[in-house]
Amino acid sequence: MDIQSEVADRSLFVSSPLQSDDGLARRMLETAVEYKELRMMYACAIKEVQTKFEVLNTEFNILYKRNPISSMSTRLKSSSSIIEKLHRKCIGFSLDNLEEYIQDIAGIRIICSYVDDIYTLAESIIKQDDITLVEKKDYIANPKPNGYRSLHLIISVPVFFSQQKRDMKVEIQIRTIAMDFWASLEHQIKYKKVIPDQDNIVAKLRACADDIARIDGEMMEIHRQLEASENKEREEDSLLSMLRKLDTPIS
Repeated sequence: MDIQSEVADRSLFVSSPLQSDDGLARRMLETAVEYKELRMMYACAIKEVQTKFEVLNTEFNILYKRNPISSMSTRLKSSSSIIEKLHRKCIGFSLDNLEEYIQDIAGIRIICSYVDDIYTLAESIIKQDDITLVEKKDYIANPKPNGYRSLHLIISVPVFFSQQKRDMKVEIQIRTIAMDFWASLEHQIKYKKVIPDQDNIVAKLRACADDIARIDGEMMEIHRQLEASENKEREEDSLLSMLRKLDTPIS
C-alpha cells in the first residue's frame, strides 16, 4: 500500500485529543484491526478469482493452442477512494456499509484479443457452481454515452480462511486490447484539470470509440473465419494435432 493510502487508513481511526475516552479508543482500535482484516479478505478473494481465470486460460492453451487472456491486472481499492465513494453516496463509514454498498473494493481487469473471448470467459466464470452473479453491466452491447465499452460483472466467491468461510464480492472488467487503450486515454482526460479545446478532444475520442468497435468486429470475423478453416482438417490430422498438444508444457 502506498503512503497516501496508509495516511488515509490512519485518518479513519485516530481520535482527536477531545476523544481520549478509553472505551472509545478501544472501539476505534478494534475497528482498525477489523478493517485491516477485511481488506486482507478482499485481497484473498482477488487471488481466488485470478486463479480461476488462470485455469481457464491454461485450458484454452492446451485444447485450442491459444490464450483468450492477453493480460490480467488486479487492484484493491484504496482507503481514500472508499471514503470518497461513501461520501458521494451519503453513507456513513462502517464495515457493514463497506461490504453492502461498495461492490468494487476488490477488482480484476481481463484484457482479451477478441470480443468473442470476453463473453466466453464471462460465461465460463459465471457458470462455476461456487460463483454467484450479483450484477452484470454490458457496456459492449450498450456503450456509455461517451463511447466507453467493457463488460462488468460483480460476483460473489467463497473464500476459506483458517476459522471461517466468507462470501466476498469481486468486480470483474473484461474488455479487448483496443477498448482498454481507449479507456486509459479517456481516464487521463477525465482526471486532467485543464484541457485546451476539451470539447473537440472529447468528440474525437467518441469517434475513436466507434472506430474501435468496428475494427474489433472485423478482427473477430477474421478470427472466426480462420478458426472455421482450421476445423476442416481431416480427422486423422485433427487427432495428430491433439496428440501434439498433449506435449504442450503446462505453466
